[in-house]
Amino acid sequence: MNKELIIIDDDLPFRNRLSKSMEKRGFRVEIFGDAKKSKERIKEKLFDYAIVDMRLENGSGLELVKLIKKINPNTRSLLLTGYGNIATAVAAIKFGAVDYITKPAEIDQIYESLISSKDNLPSPPLNPMTADRVKWEHIQRVFVQCKRNVSETARKLRMHRRTLQRILNKRAPKE
Repeated sequence: MNKELIIIDDDLPFRNRLSKSMEKRGFRVEIFGDAKKSKERIKEKLFDYAIVDMRLENGSGLELVKLIKKINPNTRSLLLTGYGNIATAVAAIKFGAVDYITKPAEIDQIYESLISSKDNLPSPPLNPMTADRVKWEHIQRVFVQCKRNVSETARKLRMHRRTLQRILNKRAPKE
C-alpha cells in the first residue's frame, strides 16, 4: 500500500516535526504552508493521506479537505485546529475528514487517528478538558473573533457585559 502524505500547516516548526515523524513511520511526505500552493499540488497528485490545518493564512483547511475528497475519495484526511468547536468538527467530517483533532496534538495521536480503521472509535483522551475549561476556551475564541470588543462579545454570547468582564479578568480554569 502506498503511503503518500500531504501535510498542510502554516506553523513551520510543527510542520517540520510532524513531517520527520511521519517519514520515520514509512510515509512519503510533501509539506506546504499555504492553501494556494497546496491546492495546485492536490490537483497534480493523488495522496493517500492528508493532514490539514484548519486556519491557513490564505485559505481554509475545510475547503482543502473538501477538494481532496472530491479529487480522490479514498484519501484519508485529518483536520487539525487550535480553535476546536463542535460546528467545525461536524463540518470537517461532513466534508470528508476521517477525524478532527485540536492542537496541541501529540504526533502519536495524529498518526493513530490517520491510520485507524473507520470502524474503530478513537480512545477517549487521557486528560479531557473540564466543562469550565471548555466554556472558558469558547468565550476566549468568541472574544478574539470580536476583535476583543467586550460589548460585542457579550451580545454574541448572550450574557451581561459585566459578567463577561469578570470572566475575562480571571485566570483560565485548570484543564
